[in-house]
Amino acid sequence: MTKIRVIVGDETLSATLDDTAVARDFASLLPLELTLSDYHATEKVADLPRPLDISGAPASYTPRAGDITHFAPWGNLAIFHKPFQSARGLVRLGAFDGPIEALMQDGAFPVRIELAGQGAR
Repeated sequence: MTKIRVIVGDETLSATLDDTAVARDFASLLPLELTLSDYHATEKVADLPRPLDISGAPASYTPRAGDITHFAPWGNLAIFHKPFQSARGLVRLGAFDGPIEALMQDGAFPVRIELAGQGAR
């Protein structure tokens, strides 16, 4: 498992990526500067620079609050702050290690996602 940091303004959130091929592919993109925006008051989403390799991933996933996922049909990152129904093409990448209140912002906002061992900004 790989530890990552999600930096939102002055706050740093810790998360752990799963030990899966798709999560390792996501980790290979880091560090990333993304703009998160709200989607259906359930998740924060951002476009990724390229689709992730979902070979061998389950066909669908039922997300819980705090899950970091990839929605393959759109090629985006989706961070769930509320549980949701199972969705085809949704693949879990990992989850936050603690509270995610820093992500509860209105409108679009910038975040930096990096490996926990990478230097500070």
